[in-house]
Amino acid sequence: MLGKENALLGRTMELFLLAILIFLALCLVLCLVRAIIGPKIADRIVAANMSGTIVIVMIGVLATYLDEGYLADICIIYALISFLTVIVLTKVYMGVYLEKKEAENRQKKTGKEEEA
Repeated sequence: MLGKENALLGRTMELFLLAILIFLALCLVLCLVRAIIGPKIADRIVAANMSGTIVIVMIGVLATYLDEGYLADICIIYALISFLTVIVLTKVYMGVYLEKKEAENRQKKTGKEEEA
């Protein structure tokens, strides 16, 4: 009898983990849609960060489902890469934003000088 309960529990856990993976895949698609649609750069950066986090969780769930320990190492490496990606995207965005602000300030100054 104990063998049947363990088999039932194992099968229930497998179905639960598959349901979680399907839900996370749906969330990942929605994050990618948000990253494409935007409308602002900040929305795209947050969507990229969120999609990276969802992939990390998916790898963790997959490691549990397949009972493979090496996937946890891959999960940690992916987390580091995702973190660095968001940092680089933010730096690039801030550089473009500051450059745009400086151009606007220069244009305002030249406009005021022409009026005087």
